[in-house]
Amino acid sequence: MKQSPSSKWRFALRLLFHACRSKYTLAWLLLIVLALVFAGRWVEAQRNRTLLPDGSMPRLSAVFTPEVRFWSPLIYAWAAAYNVDPNLIATVIQIESCGDPLAVSSSGAQGLFQVMPFHFQAGEDMLEVLTNGRRGMEYLARGLQLAAGNPGLALAGYNGGHGVINRDPSRWPSETQRYYRWGLGIYEDATQGHASSPTIQEWLEAGGWRMCQRAASRQHTQQVAAQ
Repeated sequence: MKQSPSSKWRFALRLLFHACRSKYTLAWLLLIVLALVFAGRWVEAQRNRTLLPDGSMPRLSAVFTPEVRFWSPLIYAWAAAYNVDPNLIATVIQIESCGDPLAVSSSGAQGLFQVMPFHFQAGEDMLEVLTNGRRGMEYLARGLQLAAGNPGLALAGYNGGHGVINRDPSRWPSETQRYYRWGLGIYEDATQGHASSPTIQEWLEAGGWRMCQRAASRQHTQQVAAQ
């Protein structure tokens, strides 16, 4: 399993999260720059990274909804820390919560990454963004490793459990089959340079818009509270 970020990295993430909620734009921008510089140095020091041919980190696509792109500083930080394409992380957030940090599903899945309670340690705040992100990213990164880097299988494993990765897709639960179709479609739209995503539009029309509406409302409430 991937190692958790170092204490220095977790500290940088925590600063970045609080900066995102701050009304002080200059401080917010400076902290983002510092976090990205740190991420760049950290990436350069690692082997076998998820990089473009020119050695740069993939850019987060503009196809994702505003509620997901709201978290772009943290998405980039998680991408660097766990060696995962930021567009794959954004795809998971898009489908799971549409960027709502307080989302709780009927099955008990929690927060931005919709992580099930049994993935957390005793006493952890499941809805705290950095804690939720750490547990969600650990599971996604491990799934990507088990899937030998195949993003579609990693997405299926995120939804249906890692056991489905090596199973015949025809035997996957119907929910996992839908998740795979939505997720891979969104990810391919994001990584192929499209200006918009037909798959996200279909997902929104199929009911995703309700999730995004809740996410937008809660993000607005958080921003007002931080002022």
